[in-house]
Amino acid sequence: MAAFEFQTAALNGVVEITPFYARDARGYCMKWFEKDLFSDQGIPFSAVEELESRSERGTLRGLHLQLRYSQDKLVRVLSGEVYDVAVDLRRASDTFGMWAGFSLSAENRRMLYIPKGFAHGFLVRSREAVVHYLCGGRYDPDSETGVRWNDPELRIHWPLEPGERPFLSPRDQSLPSFAEFRRRGGL
Repeated sequence: MAAFEFQTAALNGVVEITPFYARDARGYCMKWFEKDLFSDQGIPFSAVEELESRSERGTLRGLHLQLRYSQDKLVRVLSGEVYDVAVDLRRASDTFGMWAGFSLSAENRRMLYIPKGFAHGFLVRSREAVVHYLCGGRYDPDSETGVRWNDPELRIHWPLEPGERPFLSPRDQSLPSFAEFRRRGGL
């Protein structure tokens, strides 16, 4: 039986997590959240909402965050694979304006804890992917914003094939640049 593993990322507060996983002839058992264990690791997470999304290959969702009712998130992939990105938008943070990317898949069972104040998004790398989120705050559409996925200042290295353009929602296409986000006050 493999215990939880917590690996601190280069961004303040972001943690890559490998959950408890036990496999035998019958199948497997996986525990992917335990409040006290997470708290002992410095992750003050308390789930308020649970969401799931399904997306086709090439779909890019993000980069989203909320200004009021900011949400921290525990993200995992139930099927398929995504390239998951977190961008630190907390002005007082040492890693403000920095990003990190992670490969999350049903096969590697890794999860990502993303603290409040981060923009979050992902690119689907498999034929399709089902992503599960536990959110530590309620959804507030009136304060939802984000930053553009291809912002030239952030320079996020999405794993796209040469000439490949991701499939984006109209809302995600119109998100502000990082400079516009800062000018508007941000967090």
